[in-house]
Amino acid sequence: MAAHTLCRAAVLAATVIALAAGTTARAADPRFPELEYAYPDQSVWTTRIDQRGEPDNPLLRLAAALFDKAGIPWHGRSYPAARVFTNLRDGTAQFSMLVASPGLEECCLIGRAPVASTELRVYRAAATPPIRDAAGLAGKRVVTIRGYSYGGLLDFLSDARNGAVNNATVGHQAAFAMLDAGRGDYLLDYTGPAVEVLTGHPIGGLRFDVLSRLDVHLVLSRSYPEAAAVMARLEAIAATLDTGAILAADGK
Repeated sequence: MAAHTLCRAAVLAATVIALAAGTTARAADPRFPELEYAYPDQSVWTTRIDQRGEPDNPLLRLAAALFDKAGIPWHGRSYPAARVFTNLRDGTAQFSMLVASPGLEECCLIGRAPVASTELRVYRAAATPPIRDAAGLAGKRVVTIRGYSYGGLLDFLSDARNGAVNNATVGHQAAFAMLDAGRGDYLLDYTGPAVEVLTGHPIGGLRFDVLSRLDVHLVLSRSYPEAAAVMARLEAIAATLDTGAILAADGK
């Protein structure tokens, strides 16, 4: 084959590859400034660690798919959970994906349909009575994992009037080891991390009760340009995505 023909073939191949790579993304829309996606620095989704050595947040992959299709420049940054809310309120961050909170309605638009969900579970030995609600933990020994507020439930456990004993530990695996050793009656954990730990280290006769379901919604600052239109656009894109597959992918 002549060199000229080889060159044309190479250019054609490169063009095809470039077009294929661009089918799921759009050029950045100049109307919209780069926004910050603020997310909690402790994952409720998995025990995996990402390439930066931080707890993996699969919602970052969902954000990438959303913003690539919307043509909106963005970056993600992790913060302690309380700081996420503060930064959304004062405009330091313009976007997040969180459980809908009335405390955000003044500063932010909250998407109507959840884009992801998980469960807060109470694990226990088979012979231990089930727990139906937070009040059932009063007077009990509860194993918790440091860094989680459990949607405010940690305040309940820390209130001396409720008589609960909070046995806090570092990490999901250590928490289940404590429960297995009888150092607590109940353990609070989220579905993803708990399933990962128990798959690797099964505990015979273990049971769980679902304390609450946490639906995660898109959250966008009202101060962002054309916020209502942007939110509608992001929700429409989210409805077309296979969010289950995106969230389940290994982020390493």
